[in-house]
Amino acid sequence: MVSLLVNIDVPDIEASVTFYTRALGLTVGRRLGASVVELVGGSSPIYLLEKTAGSVPGAGVGGRRYGRHWTPVHLDVAVEDLDAALARAVEAGAVREREVEAHAWGRIGYLADPFGNGFCLLQFSARGYDAIADAG
Repeated sequence: MVSLLVNIDVPDIEASVTFYTRALGLTVGRRLGASVVELVGGSSPIYLLEKTAGSVPGAGVGGRRYGRHWTPVHLDVAVEDLDAALARAVEAGAVREREVEAHAWGRIGYLADPFGNGFCLLQFSARGYDAIADAG
């Protein structure tokens, strides 16, 4: 079995704790020193890692930037009530990037946190992804 831990680089640990607890209803689990906070309340813990803008995360990679950016790995957060979750996230400081889309599997809202990290809120239909899954 694999245990998934989610790490999100942020420029300001306290501002990020405020955002993610208000936007997603998570709570602080542990503080791991001055620059790491564990958030719990989802299916996997989320670790907020304070990293200075411009710091280099690895060889051959440019410095961190916290304007809106794109990455092929992002968070999808499943919620029971998409409209309420969108309102809560925007009130906490998220930016809505597109209109809500409806699909056979459910509805999706596209957002970015105040630090440039994209994420989506999903509300599944009764069948969820089974509505589009191949049966074979």
